[in-house]
Amino acid sequence: MIKKLTITIFLFFVALSSHEAQTAYDAGEWFKFRIHYGPFNASYAELQVSEDYLSSTPVYHIVGTGKSTGMMHWFFKVDDNYETYIDRKTGKPLKFIRKIDEGGHTKDLEINFDQKANTAYVYDKKHNKKKTYSTKENIHDMLSAFYYIRSNINEEALQPGYELHLNLFIDDENMDFKVKFLGRESIKTKFGKINALKFRPYVMAGRVFKEKESLTFWVSDDKNKVPLKIEANLAVGSLDADLEAYKGLKYPFRIIVD
Repeated sequence: MIKKLTITIFLFFVALSSHEAQTAYDAGEWFKFRIHYGPFNASYAELQVSEDYLSSTPVYHIVGTGKSTGMMHWFFKVDDNYETYIDRKTGKPLKFIRKIDEGGHTKDLEINFDQKANTAYVYDKKHNKKKTYSTKENIHDMLSAFYYIRSNINEEALQPGYELHLNLFIDDENMDFKVKFLGRESIKTKFGKINALKFRPYVMAGRVFKEKESLTFWVSDDKNKVPLKIEANLAVGSLDADLEAYKGLKYPFRIIVD
């Protein structure tokens, strides 16, 4: 159960604003990450942004994929696909796709959001079932949440203790999501030292996470807010994810040269 959540946890935290010009990203942005579960190089994950249209509405189409590799692939195969379609003008997700195979545990969901009516239409393709749910205002999905955070950090209020709150809809339920800013620090990456912003999402303690403050992530302290690193203390073991490659950043990427 713990292992099958490694890529899901990563993609959830590594994933808009009221106007197109205010986003921290643009079409063509691409990230690749290396994910470790304990001592194992467990998987790779990628995030790709492109421009598209959904029922004539201009959207950002963001795709997140994750696949197991090495020894883990032999005893625990992972093949995940996440997609979100975000209205380029409102910054809100209109459609979300979650198709995963994690050690035989599978999901195949398509969720369409009516942001005006605060409604989510969930199509469970695996079981051929359709259900309708009420959502909170300005709802986000697992993937759109991180892209919203990147573009909506209040720089003027960014002091240790600053919090950002989001309304999330995951599979079939609404969730209140809170992210706390811990401070600034310089971290080592394969590209060199990078000034970073350190955040801690509040998660549910229990079966997956050791405690509610078990997860930490870093983004670059520049206009891109590049996801650099994730660390998680799980109920069993630990998870680490690091930026492996990137291209198509909207703004210059600041790397410290010693």
